[in-house]
Amino acid sequence: MPRLVLFNKPMNVLSQFTDAKSPSPRATLSDFIDRPGVYAAGRLDRDSEGLMLLTDDGRLQARISDPRHKMEKTYLVQVEGAPTEAELEPLRRGLTLKDGPTLPARARLVEAPELWERDPPVRVRKSIPDAWIEIAIREGRNRQVRRMTAAAGFPTLRLVRWRIGDWALDGLAPGAWREIDA
Repeated sequence: MPRLVLFNKPMNVLSQFTDAKSPSPRATLSDFIDRPGVYAAGRLDRDSEGLMLLTDDGRLQARISDPRHKMEKTYLVQVEGAPTEAELEPLRRGLTLKDGPTLPARARLVEAPELWERDPPVRVRKSIPDAWIEIAIREGRNRQVRRMTAAAGFPTLRLVRWRIGDWALDGLAPGAWREIDA
């Protein structure tokens, strides 16, 4: 039976097991996960938090991470500004970024979720409001959600991946993981 590990990646952790090329050591998956033979199915930026999936099954890893399978990934995104529903339309239609057009995303305003404190905390500016958006995409380009919100006029302050396909972060604290049957 293939192993599948659900991991809540904290902020400032690399989504790989080693960091041999860095002159100063940075936190990696190996600081949290002691399961030989599992590999990350996709990446999550160092400055992003949330769900990562790891598996020992190459076919499952490809199904999760290969853009051809278009597995939906859902993010909770704190943005600078106070977008209206109408201002989310460019995300829903798809935007053109420097590397080409994006597929349409599901995007909706949500109440501030009950999340763990982030370390370091998000910088709050009293003169500039912020809001939370739930965004679901079926692509996985480099820093795509951040680039999409910026192109729509609302830079990302905090990004938490909450769901990949049917797997969700429910009940996992930052740095925690659990193994399930794939």
